Amino acid sequence: MSLFKRGKVWWYEFWFAGRRIRESAKTGSKTVAKGAEQQRHRELEEGFNNLEDIRQDRVRTVREISDEYLASYRLRNPRSTTFAEYAVGHIKRLLGDKMLFDVNEDTVKEYQNARLREKTAPKSINEEVGFLLRIMDVPGDILRVRLRKKKLLKLKTGSGIGKAYEPDEKVRLIEHAKQARSPHIYPALMLALNAGMRDAEMKRLTWRQLNFEKRYLAVGQSKTEAGEVERFHSIPRCMRP
Repeated sequence: MSLFKRGKVWWYEFWFAGRRIRESAKTGSKTVAKGAEQQRHRELEEGFNNLEDIRQDRVRTVREISDEYLASYRLRNPRSTTFAEYAVGHIKRLLGDKMLFDVNEDTVKEYQNARLREKTAPKSINEEVGFLLRIMDVPGDILRVRLRKKKLLKLKTGSGIGKAYEPDEKVRLIEHAKQARSPHIYPALMLALNAGMRDAEMKRLTWRQLNFEKRYLAVGQSKTEAGEVERFHSIPRCMRP
């Protein structure tokens, strides 16, 4: 163990479980810094010994386990990795250097506040925290219970009221969709405007649900059983052969 000074603030440095711990004691008093160093060492020991079966995993950094999680996620969900990479990217950026057993309720609260200061939507932050807890595996399950008990698990999301587009707004939207790089944007927009389908319903749409001869499509798997068997729509012109 050692103490050293940077400017007017004392820092401590020591090795624990094969890792070098170097942190600010946030004080100008050497005596207080010594006590902070001892307290930090006790916290690490308690965290290290909390779950004996995964001790070595708990001293790994969030960045390390995040990379492993993403690698596995890409193999299992090759078509839906975009948001996972986005969410985990922010987790690594803000929490990557933390060791697993250093992540607690305060860590999650600080992460939420940091993302809110970056003007991130509460819904996105909730999704990111969900990824963090899944990345942590068993400790994440324990932390989820603690967060839920303290009502810190999820930020409140607004219940926004839908806005109807004006005719000229629809025209501009359609024109931009036609010029989009992705060939899927325009058909998806036509389905949304003309068929009243939910986002998940459009994503699950298959060719078997389309009847070009009779010019209709069946919704298929829906949010309700009634939606699956009763809802049929005329096929938008852009999707007709």
